[in-house]
Amino acid sequence: MKKNIKQFVLSLIVLLSASSLLSAQGKYIDKKGKITFEASEELFEPVKATNASVTAIFNSETGEIAALALMKGFRFKNSLMEEHFNENYIESETYPKATFKGKLKDFDFSKITENNTEVIVNGKIELRGKEKEVSTTLIVKKFEGSIIIQGSFKVTPADFDIEIPSVVKNKIAKEIIVTVDFNLSQK
Repeated sequence: MKKNIKQFVLSLIVLLSASSLLSAQGKYIDKKGKITFEASEELFEPVKATNASVTAIFNSETGEIAALALMKGFRFKNSLMEEHFNENYIESETYPKATFKGKLKDFDFSKITENNTEVIVNGKIELRGKEKEVSTTLIVKKFEGSIIIQGSFKVTPADFDIEIPSVVKNKIAKEIIVTVDFNLSQK
């Protein structure tokens, strides 16, 4: 456990210092961001988990965004499913985190209001030592001094070299829907 905490702290420091996201005036952060993924197939037990302790950082001046999620932070309804996720699929001891680094396309902070604004984000997810380019539309809005960023995108187990055993292959969706929900406050 200490090893995972040390890795998380080190990863967070690298994530924070490696980017221009540390611009003081435009920096927003959420330490309790939420990522949910669903890989359910109809007629079978739901394959869904949520991590409600994701760290996300957003620079309103540049439109850059980064997020870090510890894999052991994902909670399933079924504890056995959670154990299989961490030990057999993600290999959380070897690959304890997932990261995203990206930039909102043609972003203009002055145009963000309390109404939903659609913005395209381009970036890379890193999971299990593999990178995947992602481009999706996010909803961005201001709310009581915070910035709300929400959206979703699809990935596949093959994107990250995750092999699904034939015994359960029909019970897990070929495309996994990943949903993000961040409520970022200025720091």
